Amino acid sequence: MTGWLDILSIGPSVSVQDLGRPGHLAQGLSPGGGADRRALYEAAALLGQAAPRACLEMAGIGGRFRTTLDTRITLTGAPMRARLDGAPLRWNASHLLPAGSVLELGPCESGAYGYLSFGGGLACAPLIGAQSAHLAAGIGERLQAATRLPLIADPTPDAPSLALIPEPRLSGGTLRVIPGPQTALFSATERARFFDTAFTVTRGNRQGVTLAHPGAPFAPDAAGSLVSDLITAGDIQMTGAGTPMVLLAECQTVGGYPRLGTILPVDLPILAQASPGTTLRFREIGLREAEVVSPPESQWLAPLRRACQPLTRSAHDIADLLGYQLISGMVRGDEEET
Repeated sequence: MTGWLDILSIGPSVSVQDLGRPGHLAQGLSPGGGADRRALYEAAALLGQAAPRACLEMAGIGGRFRTTLDTRITLTGAPMRARLDGAPLRWNASHLLPAGSVLELGPCESGAYGYLSFGGGLACAPLIGAQSAHLAAGIGERLQAATRLPLIADPTPDAPSLALIPEPRLSGGTLRVIPGPQTALFSATERARFFDTAFTVTRGNRQGVTLAHPGAPFAPDAAGSLVSDLITAGDIQMTGAGTPMVLLAECQTVGGYPRLGTILPVDLPILAQASPGTTLRFREIGLREAEVVSPPESQWLAPLRRACQPLTRSAHDIADLLGYQLISGMVRGDEEET
């Protein structure tokens, strides 16, 4: 059984995203997928899914949505003002979205990317092995109002609602960096200055984040004859002006700017959620430490499942509280003990 997700209104930068398209670098296509990949795994844990499924990635603001069938949803990533038929919903939790009800997601309260996921997932036709839009490559597009997306029926719509407390990543922090093949192009003094500097996000999108900093530009000792080669999400490029730009999901596949190092995949969600004005710092670590603190994505889901707890609703958020039977059974008060 399938149904429909109706988009009643929507923000300017909402797209379908999943884990992307690995394995196509030779054809000039970066993997893409969700900018904050941890948010997709959090959604899978809250919905009891074996792996993340295609969802809506909402940059800055969400929209108004309605479904034609009952389904569970989750709200993860950057929190937005969320209401279901006017009643507030908790972020980082799963909820039942009854057919015909209107879900409203307002602007981000912090961070950059919020995610709306569904118990059965979206049934959009895959292209090159994935449902996700890769806007930089011209695959898919930003969603528009009055669009209908096919929705797979939730196998367990009546499952209890769950919540979790996500790892902090919405207000900047320190990103761990491993050296790369071009790290040695930067002098020890230049690298030390980089790791001692506090950077401010000036702008960002799904291709990368540009940083500003006080002081002199960063420059390698010699890179005039540098040949373009493979680049990937997390690489810290130094532009010709000496300004750091850190690559994200939809980065190009080759580049000629020198790279000081690469951010660990486990820390990339912090970068993705860094809105303009956010402060970021960097810390260099070795490969041995990186293997310990940055497990592969295949190991992300299990601990997130263990972190899920039953969602406790506040009486202040239950509009029809008086309609619930809070006490069952009646006594006179003068019965004899038996």
